[in-house]
This record gives sequence, C-alpha cells and structure tokens, in this order.
Amino acid sequence: MKSIVLILLFCAGIVSAQETLQLSEGESSPKANLEEVAWIEGHWTGEAFGGIAEEIWSAPLGNSMMFVFRLVNDDKVSFYESGHIQQLDDSIILQLKHFDGNMRGWEEKDQTIDFKLVKLEPNKVYFEGLTMEKISEDQINVWVLIEENGNTGEVLFAYNRMK
Repeated sequence: MKSIVLILLFCAGIVSAQETLQLSEGESSPKANLEEVAWIEGHWTGEAFGGIAEEIWSAPLGNSMMFVFRLVNDDKVSFYESGHIQQLDDSIILQLKHFDGNMRGWEEKDQTIDFKLVKLEPNKVYFEGLTMEKISEDQINVWVLIEENGNTGEVLFAYNRMK
C-alpha cells in the first residue's frame, strides 16, 4: 500500500517550479522559534490526488506545534500523518510519521521523517524538502519534494482555512 500511495503522490500533482530547498553539506539550520511560524495554526483543507487533503495544526505549546493530516479518496482514508514542528535548541524542525488507513505505521517504531529548517521568511518557512507559505489569513500552500524510483518532483497542496 505504501508504494502505491507514494507512486500516486509522485504521478499526480507534480509541480515544476522549484519551491523547496536543501541545506548545503555541513550547513546548520538558522535560528528560529515557533512564534515565527504560528501562522500555520488552523484547520486546512484542499483537493489533492483525486481526493480531499486535510491538515489540522495546533498553536505553539510545550515547545511544539502538533499536526494531523489525512487524505481521503472515494470516502476512504488513504493515509494519515502525525507530527509536529518542534523547538530544538535555537531552531525548529518538522518531524512526522505516516500511517495507512488502518493506523499501521509506515516507518519503524522509533523512526521519524525529519525536515530540518533551511530558511525562514515572514510568511514562508523552508524545511528540507517541504515549504509552507501563507498566502492570506485563509490560504496556505505547502510544497513537498517527493522522491520515488530515482525520480524527484514537487507536489503542491493548496489549502483553504475551514470555518
């Protein structure tokens, strides 16, 4: 199932523009704090991969902003993500785990997918391979770099705030 979803993710919705960044070899994440990305808080939905993508982000609390994500296709959950942006020393990091529709984890028990901070702007945050941009109070864009079978491309999630 994981391979099918990743192939689906790669084949549908690839964006050609370069919106994601990577740290250079030996480069450290810049200084940052959670208040600088607090604009991510909210309940966001959009269409993706023939279904509905949904993310719910909490306000900063306890040195983290937690989130959950789900993709629903044909009235069934294709997969979930759970994670956080965590204050780590004098910077931030985004970490997540994937789960199939029955909550079986994709990663090993103690493994997370980590996105180190690359760059921070007032309404845009660049993590390695994942960029979030505030378009307005009610719109955000998220670009995710997907690598599968030697191919790489960016997928755009265009979200609107749920009211």
